[in-house]
Amino acid sequence: MTRSDHDEKVKIAITHGDFNGISYEIIIKALNDTRMLDLFTPVLYGLPKVMGYHRKNMKLNDFNYHVVDHAGQVAAQKVNVISMSNEELKIEFGQQSKTAGQMALKALEAAIADIKKGKVDVMVTAPINKAGIHSEEFPFAGHTEYLTQRFHADDSLMLLVADQLRVATVTNHIPVKEIAAQLTADLIFKKLSILNASLQKDFLIDRPKIAVLGLNPHAGDNGLIGSEEKEIIQKALDRAEKEGILAFGPFPTDGFFGMGAYRNYDAVLGMYHDQVLVPFKLMAVEKGVNYTAGLPYVRTSPDHGTAYEIAGKFEASEESMRQALYLAVDIFRNRQKWDEMNANPLAFGQEEKNNRYSASDSEVDSLAD
Repeated sequence: MTRSDHDEKVKIAITHGDFNGISYEIIIKALNDTRMLDLFTPVLYGLPKVMGYHRKNMKLNDFNYHVVDHAGQVAAQKVNVISMSNEELKIEFGQQSKTAGQMALKALEAAIADIKKGKVDVMVTAPINKAGIHSEEFPFAGHTEYLTQRFHADDSLMLLVADQLRVATVTNHIPVKEIAAQLTADLIFKKLSILNASLQKDFLIDRPKIAVLGLNPHAGDNGLIGSEEKEIIQKALDRAEKEGILAFGPFPTDGFFGMGAYRNYDAVLGMYHDQVLVPFKLMAVEKGVNYTAGLPYVRTSPDHGTAYEIAGKFEASEESMRQALYLAVDIFRNRQKWDEMNANPLAFGQEEKNNRYSASDSEVDSLAD
């Protein structure tokens, strides 16, 4: 953490993503409400000329921004833009471009360097085109894997958030045919541990309750449709119980979401990407946020991609970007509170805390029946 004074606004590093997509549109739309500047100080790692192009074409002449060379020049109550290049770059809406990929990576590298030095507090990443950015310098499937390595984290977790709905995945961006082979009880337990810790520290939930989904239809139907539930997932659940993690399941995905059982839990852990992202995006509509749990720094992102099909039409909704900005600030503040509460447990009131845990245990028992 770089600040302990809760009255000082959080500095948000915003990486501009792929400029041939909708990134600049949603960033400008989200920050065009000047009330946002009362909540945090935005620092966009991007291209001032591309910013100006969008401002003109979106007919937002009253939208102002402050161009700086480095984070030390950032001003409060302004939209700050750290220039990644002063070259004239060709914008080709909806097209994959090597130049756009290079500029997206340059912004990521600059923001990472600044957040490590404490010049900014949190990071919000606009969408990238994975094929466009892929290179020797970026041999990753996406932001999650890249940031996990760059921040030297042992592991991380892709956690999608929309209000009280939170879903996470054991495996990330891998082919469906490889999912079963990659699942192990150790991997599932590791992801459960990251999720449990994040719910406590990042969302300040005392005794989080986590639902775990099966891999196969009907959660294997007692081994008739697959054995992963009994041989792998249940072992992870048994270990979690021994470690004091409140994890339940494995549940069949269709009935779990169809009957609304997700409402009884603080988060849901699925085995693979589409298993939880399909129902999540149906329910979250346009306000979902992608959060990378387990990193030493806070990183959020809109839960959508570059949207090449509507790029340049200025039809994109900025709501997911707005919610990503809000969530980054909330988690940063929650981590500060968590650190304060756990710096001296007696000062916080351990007896009162234990009483709350006891009440929560009774509630969990009734939900689990």
